[in-house]
Amino acid sequence: MQGKTVVITGGTSGIGEVAALELARMGARIVLVARDTLRAEATLARLRVRAPGRAHTVHYADLMRVAEMKRVAAAIAEAEARIDVLINNAGAMFAARELTPDGLERTFALNHLAYFVVTQGLAERLAATRGARIVNTASDAHRGATLELDDLQSVRGYGPMQAYGRSKLCNILFTRELARRLQGTGVTANSLHPGFVATRFGDQSGGLISGVFWLAKFFAISPAEGAKTIVHLAASPDLEGVSGKYFYRCRETSPTPAAQDDRAGLALWERSAQVAGVQA
Repeated sequence: MQGKTVVITGGTSGIGEVAALELARMGARIVLVARDTLRAEATLARLRVRAPGRAHTVHYADLMRVAEMKRVAAAIAEAEARIDVLINNAGAMFAARELTPDGLERTFALNHLAYFVVTQGLAERLAATRGARIVNTASDAHRGATLELDDLQSVRGYGPMQAYGRSKLCNILFTRELARRLQGTGVTANSLHPGFVATRFGDQSGGLISGVFWLAKFFAISPAEGAKTIVHLAASPDLEGVSGKYFYRCRETSPTPAAQDDRAGLALWERSAQVAGVQA
């Protein structure tokens, strides 16, 4: 990772922060995308201690808003001559269905559409960087989820786990379609399940969900353990040229048949482009 530039969303806490610190230790320069100023400044301070003199930086954006997704991607593309790794890691679960200012259900907007829009906005920089990699944090929560293209905003019914699982299914389908489109460019895209990790995840969900996660975290793995697969996908020389795969514990594994439905992946791509107002 020596001399490489890594862009990461959701990198100011939990597995994202651990991955950022580890990749910095390995030689990378880190570009954070964050919303919370205090957490971002704290992470930057840790990065500067762990790997001084590398001009680690942060861009601020609310990744639940389409205009912000586009703006921050454009700002990073303008600021960076090369991007070696893009890690889409920001995500959340919400106890109640609420809409963003764009009229999008929050889980869909943050957990899936932000991956799609930010990646599209950085596509040119990634393509111009030899051997660039895209790493998408998905989850085994996709197991049991189904893609309902005519109800991506959960209008017909909302459940926190249902919406979260569907968004993670979207992550895997998006990664597979992205990998297909990147064939021949030298850029790879893979997704992963980090495991159930004891992080801030779920703390801000509200309602019963926050309490359930608080109890469940007593049985969860550490952020350091959960971050290992992110670091592996970003840095391992063994994965050169490997694309469109799903990993757990640093090994390739199989997602559900629904997550391998490439027709659904193409349809999701086209619908996401339509919703975000970007070229399909």
